[in-house]
Amino acid sequence: MTDRNAKRGFAARPSDPEDWIKSAGRAEAKRPDYTARLTIDITPELRGRIKIAAFERGVTVADMLRDLLAREFPEPEGDQP
Repeated sequence: MTDRNAKRGFAARPSDPEDWIKSAGRAEAKRPDYTARLTIDITPELRGRIKIAAFERGVTVADMLRDLLAREFPEPEGDQP
């Protein structure tokens, strides 16, 4: 029997992170328009600076952050088709 008052996390940590990441890739192969949502906690001040920077560049916050993340975390050399 489980204790209903026991604190549970949002999601369990994967036992094998590589397999967990690859499973998302399999979903992408089935749906080319698939995107994954990423949620991070930031201060209201940083959020404001990000929104102003995106506005000044004439892009959405999402597009600006996607570009930033793609630059910081490029595809590994051998994985490109």
